[in-house]
Amino acid sequence: MATSFHCDIASAEDSIFSGEVESLVAAGSLGDLGIYPGHAPLLTALIPGPVRIVMAGGDEDIYYVSGGFLEVQPGKVNILADTAIRASDVDEATAEKARQEAEAAIANQDAEFEYSRAASQLAEAAAQIRTIQQLRKKLGG
Repeated sequence: MATSFHCDIASAEDSIFSGEVESLVAAGSLGDLGIYPGHAPLLTALIPGPVRIVMAGGDEDIYYVSGGFLEVQPGKVNILADTAIRASDVDEATAEKARQEAEAAIANQDAEFEYSRAASQLAEAAAQIRTIQQLRKKLGG
């Protein structure tokens, strides 16, 4: 049985990762998905959140995706994201400010309030913060 598979992570702007991995965990629309060698073919939507990749040898990388799709094929996984960035490139202060602004917009609704937009912004900011927290845990601090 294979001990790794090829993984590609790409956004509309760029290909951010391509290589052999032992496993990955991504935030699917129905919950977190763990993908290991030999996984059954799958196509699912992703929600904003972290993607944790374990490389051959045990090294980990964490990425943030703002949504998109995950496709599992024999020996290969593709993540096609709206936005994909390395977790270390996520600006925590900006994400926290966006979270606070979205929460304030939801709390102080007016005639021009768009709930779905505010809820989407809140979910994305919370996912960015969750990604940063996973990176901190990985780095031991």
